Amino acid sequence: MSLPSLSVIANVAVSGALTGTIYGLMALGLSAIFGVMRLVNFAHGELMTLAMYAAALGFERYALDPFVCMPLAVVVLGGLAYLLHRGLIARFERRSTEARMLLMLALGTIIGNLLLLSFGPEARSVQPAYALDSLAWGPLLVDKSRIYAVLAALAATGGLVAFFRWTIMGKAVRACADNPLGARVAGLPVAHLYATTFAIGTACVAVAGCAMSTLVDVTPSSGPAFTLLGFVIVIVGGLGSMVGALLGGLLIGVSEALAGVLFAPSAKTMVSFGLLIVVLLVRPHGLMGKAQA
Repeated sequence: MSLPSLSVIANVAVSGALTGTIYGLMALGLSAIFGVMRLVNFAHGELMTLAMYAAALGFERYALDPFVCMPLAVVVLGGLAYLLHRGLIARFERRSTEARMLLMLALGTIIGNLLLLSFGPEARSVQPAYALDSLAWGPLLVDKSRIYAVLAALAATGGLVAFFRWTIMGKAVRACADNPLGARVAGLPVAHLYATTFAIGTACVAVAGCAMSTLVDVTPSSGPAFTLLGFVIVIVGGLGSMVGALLGGLLIGVSEALAGVLFAPSAKTMVSFGLLIVVLLVRPHGLMGKAQA
């Protein structure tokens, strides 16, 4: 089998990096939830699938571009996540880690089955007018869909960083992450801040899901694969590290794309997990994570 040309490899790598940016945003929400609440969100992929269905339905029924649906999906899913945390997840806050993990697994299963009952097993796709358009930069040919998706992901990432770094609520959330007991003693509304963090993490997957809907088809069973991918990215980048989540998304996106063209499309998952093993061997706490004391 002959190797593809350097031009083809470069195009594939750039495409993988763009897709990896969306992966990074998805993992960023997962990392934020874990970093602040120490909650392993096994329903993360199902929430992203829910956002992808929202974009698909908006496009099918109302001819709305997924990027037009994105703000509405952020508000609706973020609001639902806030209520879900205050009404249910918060009740498990003082229970064991295993109980909270089982809770999130149960929620993910429920969401996936509700999607299956509502929409059936058929795959749905979003094909806006620019789906087949591309831009050329020298030898590189980049899909417009990926460019728009990356711009949305970068805007959401910038907003998230600004929220945590420069807003009063963001600083309060960071205080809760550093010292929950001290935050309570200081009078911070920890329950509200935790629910807000869960809503923000869900808003990240809402943006990522709407953006991803222009690139891949969605089915009710897509959730577990996204959840697993998110965990791989977060672990590669380092648990609780926002920069690590973005870096891990880029690495996974590029490695999957190159594996698909150099070996076979079925090798993508194998390469991702191989990269995970290598990173854990070299840096057990991830690329940007900090070793536990």
